[in-house]
This record gives sequence, C-alpha cells and structure tokens, in this order.
Amino acid sequence: MEQNVRIAVVGAIIVRDGLVLAARRGREKAQAGLWEFPGGKVEQGESPDAALAREIREELRCRIVVGEHVETTEHSYGGTIVVLSTFLCELADGEPQATEHAELRWVAASHLRALDWAPADVPAVQRLLALGIVATA
Repeated sequence: MEQNVRIAVVGAIIVRDGLVLAARRGREKAQAGLWEFPGGKVEQGESPDAALAREIREELRCRIVVGEHVETTEHSYGGTIVVLSTFLCELADGEPQATEHAELRWVAASHLRALDWAPADVPAVQRLLALGIVATA
C-alpha cells in the first residue's frame, strides 16, 4: 500500500493599506495559473515563522513581520498531502517582486473571491474574510 507524503508549507497573508497580496503561480509550477498566498516548504528543524520569513526573502525579495496564525488546511495533490499554515504578515522592508510567480497583485478583500485560488489556499481566504481582518468595502 502506497503511503502519502506529507509536506509542511507556510503562506503569508501580507496586508498593506487594507489590501492583500496575492501571487499567481507560474506556468512551470504545479497548479499553474492559480492564485496563492506566497510562501513555501518548511525545512527540517525550521519553525513555521522562520520558514515563512526565509521563503518571502527568497521569493519576493522583501522582509516581513510574521503575525498571528490564520488557518491550517490539508489538501491532497495526487500522492502528496500539503499541510498549509497561513499567517497574517506585514511588510517590514522592501517592495515584493515577482521572481518565481507570474504575477503579484494587491487585492481588496471584496475581490479576493473573484480570483481562482489554489485549493489549499481557499480555506484561508474564507477564514480571512470571516474574521473581518481586512475591510471588504
């Protein structure tokens, strides 16, 4: 019997001026063209906060302050189970740059549902809206 591989992943819900940063996955990536909260894999021995700060430095060339946990979800992609933990974050230094994503977009909460989100990110979008952390007007 085949065992599913579990991968711990973190995502940053970066909020600035009431807008949320959404990142569109590149064509060469799994789930190409879908939107996600930027982030990546947690390395062995790394805390989720440290992994998220590192991934954002590498992917977006900026620094963040990692805040409160928003949501943890599990989603199966074939034989891989992604365990995604998302955290509220704010920019500490620099402007996000799309080095690995096809596009970055600052989105009002009222428009978050209009984007085609990767399945693992959908519960975090719903939770973010339910908490009313970002204005929907």
